Amino acid sequence: MAKKTQKRMPRRREEFTYRGHTVETLQQMALSELLPLMPARVRRKFDRGLSRDHEKLLADLRSGDGSIRTHLRDMIILPEMVGRTFEIHNGKEFQVVEIQPEAVFHYLGEFALTRRRVSHGSAGIGATRSSKYVPLK
Repeated sequence: MAKKTQKRMPRRREEFTYRGHTVETLQQMALSELLPLMPARVRRKFDRGLSRDHEKLLADLRSGDGSIRTHLRDMIILPEMVGRTFEIHNGKEFQVVEIQPEAVFHYLGEFALTRRRVSHGSAGIGATRSSKYVPLK
């Protein structure tokens, strides 16, 4: 008899580091110290300045301790957001996302997908004979 294997996420062997820095040290760094560590696209966004909405989201993040609802899919995930819960709008509803250390310097929108997988049904009542063909495999 073959054993049933269950798919699960691989366990992390060591502590997560980003370019040689742990999450705790990244959280203690000022934004000016984080800039050289950021990828170019993220660094450019911060160089150009954040919008008023992005600043408000950061202020809500720093003041509150509950989950945050947002439409700002283009907000960069900063180290201070790790461990927090966000509700990100995907165009139809809010998806609950808990920020993991691996998500640092990605966008919030990457974790709330806007498209679903399509599963088509069988042919309808008025369908022609050729369109009713459904392959067995």
